[in-house]
Amino acid sequence: MPQSRHWIVRRLSHLDGILLALVLLLLGISLAVVASASGQSPARISGHLVNMGLALSVMVVMANVPPHLLSKVGPPLYVAGVVLLIGVALFGEIRNGSRRWLNLGVMAFQPSELLKLALPLMLAWYFQRNEAVLRAKHFLVGGALLLVPFLLVLRQPDLGTALMLGASGFYLLFFAGLPWKAMFGGAALGAASLPVVWGLLHDYQQRRVLTLLDPTSDPLGDGYHIIQSTIAIGSGGLFGKGWTQGTQNQLDFIPERTTDFIFAVFGEEFGYIGAILLVGLYLAIVARGLTIAARAPTQFGRLMAATLSLNLFTYVFVNMGMVSGILPVVGVPLPLMSYGGTALITLLLGMGILMSVATHRQLNKT
Repeated sequence: MPQSRHWIVRRLSHLDGILLALVLLLLGISLAVVASASGQSPARISGHLVNMGLALSVMVVMANVPPHLLSKVGPPLYVAGVVLLIGVALFGEIRNGSRRWLNLGVMAFQPSELLKLALPLMLAWYFQRNEAVLRAKHFLVGGALLLVPFLLVLRQPDLGTALMLGASGFYLLFFAGLPWKAMFGGAALGAASLPVVWGLLHDYQQRRVLTLLDPTSDPLGDGYHIIQSTIAIGSGGLFGKGWTQGTQNQLDFIPERTTDFIFAVFGEEFGYIGAILLVGLYLAIVARGLTIAARAPTQFGRLMAATLSLNLFTYVFVNMGMVSGILPVVGVPLPLMSYGGTALITLLLGMGILMSVATHRQLNKT
């Protein structure tokens, strides 16, 4: 018995206390909001609890894996993810007009979720390996490693996930030392290519952008999501209507209210003050992650911690901007709040990596 207790204590010692407290607080809020958004559905609540339990277990396991072992996982995980994305393009299931899922027999799997971690792991491993001799060619290789999954996911089409992968890759290249001239040159090239990119977008993606400019042009179609979510957030006022008391939520006006638009439910029920506190919680996690990055003893740890922290910030910004009507609807869930198993497990895998970097202080093998 003492041995088993000692084993458990050793495993838990690799959990960063501050980060764990913030994550658990957000998950608690998430459970309350999902319960309200689902009409206190027992199936939805129990499903969310199972997802949280599984994701937290994965986080604990990942926190106990030393960073130098994590770095070795990057290349095979990246290759597996790209192969699976190619499999999706060839054999994937079509749902709602998009080919994003791969049927593995016992379950349907979305490989793009795997790349959210595999891509930064691969890039961090690559740049640590070449840390002493970094040249322009290494950033070109890094850009190519980013471009392959980005284009495969964009082809599905899944614009939201593709943009998140692009942001993740850019953050890592930036922290690896990407020259400012290259960044400004890339920005200029991107701006010049906007007309071409617009022409390559699918009709529904173009409509989402146009609807953002004037949601009332199609109030019962593409503009419905934005109109109802902004009404819900605005009606919450300063302090909100109270838990389970949001009329837009309870009367089923808010679409996808347990997943992508859960922030509209939160804003209606907890108001402006609640939204500010929620943003503060997210910023506290980002700040903790960047602190871990600054203290990391290796290039791999620094790159992973900083990238995962800014990834979380990007997800929050995009989701809240989408729900508030300042960004197009791209189907990005709110981290640690939205209902969904795959996304939650991926996020807490990332939190586990942050904790591993924070608590394994010895220098990693290069």
